[in-house]
Amino acid sequence: MQNTFFFMQEPESDFKAGFVNIVGRPNVGKSTLVNALMGERLSIVTSKAQTTRHRIMGIWNEPNFQVAYSDTPGILKPAYPLHKAMMDFVTGSLEDADLILFVADIFERDIDETILRRINTIEAPLILIINKTDLTKEGQNQIEETRLYWYSKLRPKACFLISALNKVGIDELKEAILEYIPVHPPYFDQENYTNRTERFFASEIIREKIFVQYKEEIPYCSEVVITGFKEKDDIIVITALILVERDTQKGIVIGQGGDAIKKLGIAARKDLEDFFGKKVFLEQQVKVEPDWRSKANVLNKLGYQG
Repeated sequence: MQNTFFFMQEPESDFKAGFVNIVGRPNVGKSTLVNALMGERLSIVTSKAQTTRHRIMGIWNEPNFQVAYSDTPGILKPAYPLHKAMMDFVTGSLEDADLILFVADIFERDIDETILRRINTIEAPLILIINKTDLTKEGQNQIEETRLYWYSKLRPKACFLISALNKVGIDELKEAILEYIPVHPPYFDQENYTNRTERFFASEIIREKIFVQYKEEIPYCSEVVITGFKEKDDIIVITALILVERDTQKGIVIGQGGDAIKKLGIAARKDLEDFFGKKVFLEQQVKVEPDWRSKANVLNKLGYQG
């Protein structure tokens, strides 16, 4: 797995390539959807909102087409600089889209109107995705009310009712997506399936386990930085630095006698080994970086700005 780069070659005359960018409010299932579309785990998924912080690209390659899916952070009103950086990823994804998938679910409709107005100025076609339809308790009426609401806010070309978790409606959606992809040479080397590095995925897997294991503010005030990644024949040695904002948070992450961080390491190592297909030795450290979510220089180093 390597960082991808723009890669142009002479294609067959009918080769298609394009960017399909997935947007929506937090916790509607965007990451679950991109994983289902790719058939691989690229984005971390938890029940907590604001899990996705970066724009993560998955590249679907076939002999006659290339589709680059982008998972983006959930649309929200920024409360501090980290949120603003996350929303910059969203607006950036609107600008280079050949097709926008706007994901909603049947439960909540509140969303930042500023982003909706921005979406409605984009020339790229938009497909409305209503996810989690398997969870409705009111049946077709609730789904239809949701569909009509979003049609009053947006101008979709089509609407698909899906359950991304159960992969219901995914094949039909993929067929529809290909209709909107333009004839174009591939943008990326066709051996690549993402624009992210091994270090990035290692940090995301550990961060996912933080979201699962810890409560209240810990998931949102923490960040994972991979400071060491050495791949050997039979093992990968990973060193991870967990950033938090206060000493009390550091104590919670470590736990009494180191029990909490040990539990975190066990859970993360299992998923890391599954992801990389190799044994992993994981070393974790915790550092206090006061108010890192509001510091431009720290956000820049973490890949959120610049």
